[in-house]
Amino acid sequence: MSIIPPLKTIAVGIVVERSKGGGPWADYLWRPLSALSGTPDASPWTKLSDDGESTTFFAGVAEIALYRSEASNYRENLLAENPLLWVALRPTEGDPPYILAGVTVDPVEGESWAGIGNDLVDTVPMPPAIAAMVAAFVSEHYVEQPFEKRKRDQFHPETMARRPPTSSKGES
Repeated sequence: MSIIPPLKTIAVGIVVERSKGGGPWADYLWRPLSALSGTPDASPWTKLSDDGESTTFFAGVAEIALYRSEASNYRENLLAENPLLWVALRPTEGDPPYILAGVTVDPVEGESWAGIGNDLVDTVPMPPAIAAMVAAFVSEHYVEQPFEKRKRDQFHPETMARRPPTSSKGES
């Protein structure tokens, strides 16, 4: 989270899936399943479906924050074959077992979320309506940075020459 306010925010609803655990260590496995553009009328943690093996819930609404300085990262995400959203679910001690901690279109931010803390971070496909809003933001704020090859400093053989040892005892 930045102290600088975003230039644009996009509301997104998140659907999560709870499936039966495959081993003795976990009763259930949780994962973000999909994103909905906009804000549905459902309350957070409304059960959407249950087939006996897996249950889907509407986890809630989060806002995707867009910053001008990250437009190149958003552009890279949009250029991928399947643009993604990164969803972070934070464990709680009660019911519901997770809260929706955040959603981002920035791959760098999403990967950093996965590397820290106990949050459950996974990707979901980016809905076309959200992709269109992000693309409009990128087209307005992305600035191509020209590549400039750096020139190496000239090598001076004298700097590599052996020097006599210096006395550290103050002898003259």
